[in-house]
Amino acid sequence: MASNVSWEKIVSDNNILEHDFSKSPFELTAQQIKKSVQDFTKTNEKEVRILCKQDTREQRPQIFQENNLFILPVKNGVYNIVVGEGYVDIPYIEKEPESYSKKLDFSLDTSVIGNSEMQHLDFAYATSLIRSFVEDPSLVLTIRGRKYTPEFSFHVNKQEIQVQGVQTEVDAGYEGRDLVVLIEAKNSAAKNTIIRQMFYPFKQWSHHTNKEIRTLFFEKETGIPVYSIWQFKFNDEDDYNSIQLEKSGRFVIQ
Repeated sequence: MASNVSWEKIVSDNNILEHDFSKSPFELTAQQIKKSVQDFTKTNEKEVRILCKQDTREQRPQIFQENNLFILPVKNGVYNIVVGEGYVDIPYIEKEPESYSKKLDFSLDTSVIGNSEMQHLDFAYATSLIRSFVEDPSLVLTIRGRKYTPEFSFHVNKQEIQVQGVQTEVDAGYEGRDLVVLIEAKNSAAKNTIIRQMFYPFKQWSHHTNKEIRTLFFEKETGIPVYSIWQFKFNDEDDYNSIQLEKSGRFVIQ
């Protein structure tokens, strides 16, 4: 969780709770954050990157949770404090895992070394599970790592958000003849996640291609060889909260 004591001081110093969120988000700079926490000594109480990393509802500071707030980066060193729902539930998939036969005629010895998100995602792609899930055998890996977004805008309720060159990262992106698939991967059970992690890449790559964009959330279950996939879509590309779960599945790769 982001430091409660730090955020209480940041919110107080900048009179954030007095802001009229019905008109606009509250703009907060890294410099303002640093000024407020300059007397703290612990890294997690003064490091801007750590304080602003709030990837789940539970990782928000208490003052954010009590006032229905979340934070979004909008350009280098600048953030928007926004009122509303910033997160989407990742529902547990109740059904038993489906048996999936990999589309390879040899074993992948190196795939069992380690336990990283990237490793599990690469294995799911190499066995063609990703291609089969989205029903596109033409997918090839084309996107990986950090990139900066173009300028774009969207809204959360009536609050208009303007983004200018924010760094984003997808764990993997695949392109086919008519489709681009963007994946956010986790290596542990997630009950919810900040919508930004899927929405910003969706906005970014929609700017660069006219192909359909599909957004997946991928998880390797802890301790067992089960791979879960959720496919989300945005019904309105300018509405942060238009995210909707389309389908999901659990798989054991044979």
